[in-house]
Amino acid sequence: MNKYLVVTVLTQDRPGVANQLTSTVTDNNCNILDSRMAALGSEFAISMLISGNAESILNFENDLTELEQKLDLLTQKKYTEPADEHHSLLPYSIQVVSLDAPGIIKDISTFFSNQSINIENIHSESFKAPHTAAPMLAVNMTVKIPDSIKISDIREQFIDYCDELNLDATIGQLKT
Repeated sequence: MNKYLVVTVLTQDRPGVANQLTSTVTDNNCNILDSRMAALGSEFAISMLISGNAESILNFENDLTELEQKLDLLTQKKYTEPADEHHSLLPYSIQVVSLDAPGIIKDISTFFSNQSINIENIHSESFKAPHTAAPMLAVNMTVKIPDSIKISDIREQFIDYCDELNLDATIGQLKT
């Protein structure tokens, strides 16, 4: 019987951290089912869902404690269950680009929350516009929309909402 463990790690960004952590997972006969890794400022953040039998997961946790000391890692762990696959949920991709301003991601997530639409992931990045160097924000999201919701209505409402906020947005079915 497999166990599932969510692991988050935060440490100073430097070469080899991802390799040492993922090697520890596989050295303990565990499997990485899902992961996100990103440099954020001068820090490196890792989130992983790993699976393995009870003994393998316990051995991984023990080795992770050693890695925390060796690599100066800040970690959190939480046991979980595999996600329920709802076949009535359809994945859609959202892209938003705008001048950067506080609250944009909150505004976008509020829209989907008010529609009872689950956000699967968000990736955002600030950058400077070519030629003008104006501060810009790009947001890419994946949402799961129940098949009971008419997508044309959601698309129209979302685009209108973004137009009111002066955000350039698109929404389209995710190709899997």
